[in-house]
Amino acid sequence: MATFTVVIPFYQREAGILGRALKSIFDQTYQDFDIVIVDDESPLPADTELQGIDETWKSRIRVISQKNGGPGAARNTGLDNVPAETRFVALLDSDDIWLPDHLKNAFDCMTRFDAECYWASMQASDEFYYHFGMAELEKAEGGTRLSEDPLVIEMSNLASVMLKNWSFLHLSCMVIARPVFETIRFEPSLRLAAEDVLFFCDCILKSKRTLLCDEAGAGRGMGLNIFHSIDNRSPQFLRQQFNTWVALDTLEQRFRSRPGDVASIASYKNTARRQALWSQAGRVKRRQAPDFGLLARWVLRDPGLLRAAFELGAGKFGGSAR
Repeated sequence: MATFTVVIPFYQREAGILGRALKSIFDQTYQDFDIVIVDDESPLPADTELQGIDETWKSRIRVISQKNGGPGAARNTGLDNVPAETRFVALLDSDDIWLPDHLKNAFDCMTRFDAECYWASMQASDEFYYHFGMAELEKAEGGTRLSEDPLVIEMSNLASVMLKNWSFLHLSCMVIARPVFETIRFEPSLRLAAEDVLFFCDCILKSKRTLLCDEAGAGRGMGLNIFHSIDNRSPQFLRQQFNTWVALDTLEQRFRSRPGDVASIASYKNTARRQALWSQAGRVKRRQAPDFGLLARWVLRDPGLLRAAFELGAGKFGGSAR
């Protein structure tokens, strides 16, 4: 019977991470919410983490357990189990925290301006320097100011702006209304890649109105979760880059009639190719075999991978010659 349902995908190895996230929810100045936690076959079960918490908290929390499917699948399960009376869904990664006025600002803005999609800014931090807030976005891209305190802007070309650089958007700062969360879902096969970007784009296109609030809504946590521990030495890195390319290719098809957007996407696709190839070259240097099977699958779908390999090789030999 709550206005908000909070959806938390959960996969953790560290004790206390979920409790920290929940405390930030129950510390909200706006208290009309319930919570759906999706335990994605977490090494540390969510039920274990919930032992000993306040009984008034437990009454507002539902835990759903499922076989491991990755963050997109876990969020989809949460969205599929939102109560019929819920008006808005707010997403929160289990290792992040909310600032106290996040739900209040989202409710005030979305009801005042009849919006169906909303993002707050991510709290600035040295560890995640690439995030930037909505005020900085406004300076770079413009937009229409709807409110001064907090600063709220609207951009008619938001999807195009996002495709150039989506570092102002974060899932833990995102709220969507029923017309959006009833129909839009993550693509779970793109786990650990650009599934969030594809979801962002679909929500923006579906929403009749999307708002961007400069007030920080969430802070990045430092827990070890489903998004971390994937670097270019990881066995999962090549698959992550391939999935990123697939997500970008899907976006390119949706925006094929808009040359500027296609150019932005093409640049990111080439970055994914280059990062994938450098990771496999690193394996060879460490006397490890490349993942020939996945590379072959990639080439069959995307001959541009061969061109990128040739360009990297030419650059390397050209540099050696000099």
